[in-house]
Parts: sequence; structure tokens; C-alpha cells
Amino acid sequence: MTAQENAATYRRWFDEGCSRGNVDLADTLYSPDYVTHSVGPDFAPTLEGLKMFIRALREGIPDAEFPIHDVVAEGDTVAGRFSMRGTHNGTLLGIPPTGRSVDVSVMVFARFDARGKWVEDWANLDRMGLLEQLGALPGPVPA
Repeated sequence: MTAQENAATYRRWFDEGCSRGNVDLADTLYSPDYVTHSVGPDFAPTLEGLKMFIRALREGIPDAEFPIHDVVAEGDTVAGRFSMRGTHNGTLLGIPPTGRSVDVSVMVFARFDARGKWVEDWANLDRMGLLEQLGALPGPVPA
């Protein structure tokens, strides 16, 4: 597969899988041997763990959207910067619903195999910003 085809798969996952909640799309786009280096201690670093993680995010933020701002693809790697936006209307990370809006930055580097299947990734979600927006951590103190 070409870098552009891998980038299209990447965009499709965040548009259909994450933003629209079609988590089972991962079974089509990802390799069964997929491994993530980023879902955290509560989720296995596997395809099933990823699906559980996205479902947990969508339970806490049912209207979650993941608009993509930048995508760069080269060889078997695709990197992107996007947002996670929505309203905290369900329990998320053990935090009861607050009704607050959230908008945090996310970056994901993904590696694809020769068949165009997503096989591995490294993600960075602004968890501190998320917790501040939910009121679980104090925000920055003005100088």
C-alpha cells in the first residue's frame, strides 16, 4: 500500500471509528496482531484493548468528535494531530458526568504493514488538559 492509502485508512478510523462510534471498524482496518504503546494501564495493548478504550471514551463523552488538523505520511508511517471534542455526559476515567465541554489535543503515530493494515501506534492525548477541563485538576494559576 502507498503512504497516501495508509493516510486514508488513518483518516477513516478517526472519522468513522472514533467520531461516529463505529468501533468495530477496527476489525477491518487493523491487523489482528496490532499493538499500541499508549492506551494506559486499564486496557490491554491489543486490538480488543483499543476498542474498549474508544468505547470508554465515547461512554464518557457520547458526542465525541475527533477532527483531524494535520496528517503526514511517509513509507509505512502516518502521523497526525487532531482534537478530541465533546461534552462530558457520562462517567470518564472514574469521573462522574460534569456536563462540561472538552477540547484536547491528540497526536498519533501509526505504522502500517504491506497490506495496509494498522499494526502499531504511539499516541499522546493531553490527559492533564482533559482533567483540568473536567474540573478534576485545578487549572493554571494566573501570574
